[in-house]
Amino acid sequence: MAENDVVERLIEAARRLSSQCDAAIPVLEKKTSVAHATNPLDYAWPHHEQFLRKWGNLGSHTLLLGMNPGPWGMAQTGVPFGATEVAQSFLQIKAKELETPANAHPKRPIVGMSLERQEISGTRLWNLMEQHYGSAQTTFENIFIVNHCPLLLLGETGRNITPNTLPSAVMNPILAACDEHLLDVLDIMNITRVIGVGKYAEQRARLALKAGKSGEGISRSGRRIRIDTCWHPSPASPLANRNDGADWRENVIAVLNTNSQ
Repeated sequence: MAENDVVERLIEAARRLSSQCDAAIPVLEKKTSVAHATNPLDYAWPHHEQFLRKWGNLGSHTLLLGMNPGPWGMAQTGVPFGATEVAQSFLQIKAKELETPANAHPKRPIVGMSLERQEISGTRLWNLMEQHYGSAQTTFENIFIVNHCPLLLLGETGRNITPNTLPSAVMNPILAACDEHLLDVLDIMNITRVIGVGKYAEQRARLALKAGKSGEGISRSGRRIRIDTCWHPSPASPLANRNDGADWRENVIAVLNTNSQ
């Protein structure tokens, strides 16, 4: 497939998912504990499109799968695990002016790339990729990354809410659209391996690929796809914090390296 073809198909798939998630926001805010649901694929599209165009077709066949944005990362940069400093310095995303959604949480304003607070998860993840691969170019020749669900979900107090804690009757249609997007990305990029960043993401990959307890799933095109998991870099995770983060770094690198053995 031609280079531009891959990128344009990734953009088309992301726009499709964005539209589906936009349509689901009123239901989420009406029927769940989510008081403010916003969509970075919409308001931060100028950043996300850069990410897809710059890094979406460098030949990687391994996909890292995250869960959903936090208020200090992708919510500001439009990039999975996108702490503002690494998004600009390592990922080379140029800052664009973003329009704050009307339903954004007043305690979590959309500042964009000028946000000084750095998301710890994103800083940890992308710094490790730079240390391991040496450059952004080499990183994306080896891995690509998407979040399963693009929505930032916040409670009344500004507390971050994860999709797995919400009523299945409301979330199932949204998660089904996210599964379809994942399957789209796997076929567009000819992915042969998915690494869930945390157990939840691994479970979503298994469900989308109908893997059950098996170590492999099957893509729409019939290609076998290996499914693995690594520890999540969240500061809320004891595993990520253990031994000053050294154990987390060792875990992620060991999982990445199994692909080349």
